[in-house]
Amino acid sequence: MSEFQIPDRHARLLEYAQSLTPPAGWKIEISGDEIIMMAGPSAIHQRNLLLVRRQFEAHEPADMMPSENTDLASPNVGKLRNPDLTYIPLESAGNPTPAEQAAIAVEIVSPSNPENDLVGKVRDYPLMGIPLYLLIDPREGDITLYSDPSDGGYHQCWHGKFGDRVPIPAPFDFTLATDGLVRYPA
Repeated sequence: MSEFQIPDRHARLLEYAQSLTPPAGWKIEISGDEIIMMAGPSAIHQRNLLLVRRQFEAHEPADMMPSENTDLASPNVGKLRNPDLTYIPLESAGNPTPAEQAAIAVEIVSPSNPENDLVGKVRDYPLMGIPLYLLIDPREGDITLYSDPSDGGYHQCWHGKFGDRVPIPAPFDFTLATDGLVRYPA
């Protein structure tokens, strides 16, 4: 398969996915040859995301902006992902945004489809050139920060529990407090 077939195939899949009209509150992603549809987030999900976003906003680079549910595309690897929170350049235009422009992807694990965040995005985000992946799992009270992507994976991994302080590297350079995060009901 030539390097040009993947972007063409991805472009056709992206065009098809964008022609779909998902139910209100649902979003669409592409991973390889799969179209993934996901339901909207719960109140606990949104509360946890807000707590994290407020801390990032206090440390965001001046040339970047927060964006929730922005399509990040990597046609060369056939991926379209939509993180709960990302930071992209202020000058970003259009949708989807090239994934390599994202400084971080933040995901709050969905109780209905945890494998998408725990497996699929751990696989896809480094391939897409996203330097940091912060994964918050309210099911278990776990937090993982992946960094240093190369050779198809992340080579650094910090793991902790709700209540731990997460060292967020450049371009943000701060310690994320997680004691206010809430777990999903058992």
